[in-house]
Amino acid sequence: MLGSAVATQEKLHERFTGVVPEIASRAHVERILPVIDSALTQAAIKPQDITAIAVAHTPGLAGSLLVGLVAAKTLAAAWQKPLIAINHLHAHLYACQFVSSESVYPCIGLVVSGGHTSLYHCTSALDLEYLGGTIDDAAGEAFDKVAAMLRLGFPGGPAVSRLASKGNPKAFAFPRSMIHDDNFNFSFSGLKTAVRYAIVGPGKQDFDQVKMDDVSKANVCASFEAAVVDVLVSKAIRAVRRYHVSQLCVGGGVAANLELRRSLEQAAKRERFGLVIAPPELCTDNAVMGAIAWEKFHRGEFATLELDIQPGLQRGF
Repeated sequence: MLGSAVATQEKLHERFTGVVPEIASRAHVERILPVIDSALTQAAIKPQDITAIAVAHTPGLAGSLLVGLVAAKTLAAAWQKPLIAINHLHAHLYACQFVSSESVYPCIGLVVSGGHTSLYHCTSALDLEYLGGTIDDAAGEAFDKVAAMLRLGFPGGPAVSRLASKGNPKAFAFPRSMIHDDNFNFSFSGLKTAVRYAIVGPGKQDFDQVKMDDVSKANVCASFEAAVVDVLVSKAIRAVRRYHVSQLCVGGGVAANLELRRSLEQAAKRERFGLVIAPPELCTDNAVMGAIAWEKFHRGEFATLELDIQPGLQRGF
């Protein structure tokens, strides 16, 4: 890695306790060129030194993807460099390979982020079989919603985890949805509803009127986090067993969660499989994980300037 720059938008979305697509895309427009310039400056390279331009075109918010794609196409044309299209979720898993001295394949890949919770059977960096994913709320989204209910601020994941570390994970018997289903899908909407009832009770709507002490908040967070982690770890173990692989790779923003990392490490030791979790700085969205483009470069898989965004695609390549 020669250079890396990240422009966060947390302050812009904080008052809404969630990402607002229009605000996100406008911020992308304002910041993308300064970020690219900063990365090039850090790397101490000039456009002529670049081999190719890589861009994530799927999945994600349409406006934000479009800003990145237009910038990438423009630079590829202006600098006469080949264009490489990458899948954002596959890139999250490649962060594990990026920090590994040996090949991590074949493996089961678990992506856990704000918008996605997905399992893959990966025979190589570019050959991934989609096994299953969230049918409603993603794990990261559920963290943010629980944080909003408790008025913990945005982004919600880190806030919930900090409070959870002080609570009792057995204080509330929250559901582990689909944990015993013989598939690799996830559902966290029921868990989110259970947390809502624990906070305000059935029929009550106004969270601002609820008075909850810090101990109770910590217990809610700890019990919620334990429920999410139990499901994620259980499904991942099942996939490792089903596909007879000896390695699990984990990426995405929620992969930075300390309790999830601890539970996965315990499971790997108990079940005797290898575990590679992306380092925290490469879990949240970043361009370094776009190094997966090198795999496509070596295969000669280049995109044309006709490339378009695919916002909702989860399984595509």
